Amino acid sequence: MASVTLDKLNKSFGDTHIIKDVDLSIADGEFVVFVGPSGCGKSTLLRLVAGLESISGGDLKIGERVVNDLPPRERGVGMVFQSYALYPHMTVYENMAFGLKLAKTAEQTVRDRVIETARILQLEELLERKPKQLSGGQRQRVAMGRAMAREPRILLFDEPLSNLDASLRVQMRNEIARLHQRLGSTVIYVTHDQVEAMTLADKIVVLNGGRIEQVGSPQTLYQQPATQFVAGFIGSPTMNFLPATLREGGTDGCRVDVEGIGELSLPQSSQGLAPGTGLTLGIRPEHLCLAQAQGYNAFEVVNVEYLGNEVYVYLDAGPNEALLIHRSEAPGSWEIGQRAALAPALENVHLFDGDGRALPLAQARHAA
Repeated sequence: MASVTLDKLNKSFGDTHIIKDVDLSIADGEFVVFVGPSGCGKSTLLRLVAGLESISGGDLKIGERVVNDLPPRERGVGMVFQSYALYPHMTVYENMAFGLKLAKTAEQTVRDRVIETARILQLEELLERKPKQLSGGQRQRVAMGRAMAREPRILLFDEPLSNLDASLRVQMRNEIARLHQRLGSTVIYVTHDQVEAMTLADKIVVLNGGRIEQVGSPQTLYQQPATQFVAGFIGSPTMNFLPATLREGGTDGCRVDVEGIGELSLPQSSQGLAPGTGLTLGIRPEHLCLAQAQGYNAFEVVNVEYLGNEVYVYLDAGPNEALLIHRSEAPGSWEIGQRAALAPALENVHLFDGDGRALPLAQARHAA
């Protein structure tokens, strides 16, 4: 296996700058997920690692070796594509053996590797079938097997589950996680689905506009988002955001006026910000409590979703704001048309400045 290091990596297509000074270290055996909205550069970054795109600037290392100019076959990587890319006229065995035969691997070695890979992926009974005789999940396992049979140092996945139905995606997520635990391989996985990112990754890389917004464990990104973009992208349902104005603050906390809620005393430091500065308050649906409406701070309930193990209550935040979402594990009494007051759990509130950066916790709170 091997580590991967990206040092000021850049990629341009003509005058369009796609990847912008990306610095990233991926440890040997780590499962790293690139996530972000469409067009953020995650698949392009993966293709740079694979050698399928040329690097415009910076260095890419696999282990201690700079591989900028190495062709894909010499990088020791295996790639699983979104479209499976199986040869329809070949059997499962022939598809899995194809890369090894191109590399002029000895016939007995090819057979041994394919049989062992098929055993790991539970494909032993399917080796003589052709792709049209397989289900979507089976085809995806064959695509994984073809990459694994070459015994690459690094496995690359480019949105491998997006063509599968919901139940099969859950099954394949578990299979990929178990496979990583068994093999201990270094994995770089691209997805637009933040649920996949949260459930599979040791480390998540959130990309936005060709740059890294934040790198961290799923727990870190969920509980301590560095920017409003990360806070809104990670988590389902998404974080609620409300306009706020700094009333008074310093290094030991601050007081803010929040639209529709009123004045709140919060544990964030507002050092360097003047009273009257516009901020954004963020609160996750499970930390947004509802109370009986009291005067002006009343929001209308516009929808209630009962999902069995939890309930979502949607509130109208006004013509220029997105719906607010309250999540509860217990059935509630809220009905469409009722009016409710918001009572956020203050210890779980996030504050973001005008540039979308998270305000840090006050020194005393952070030390505690």
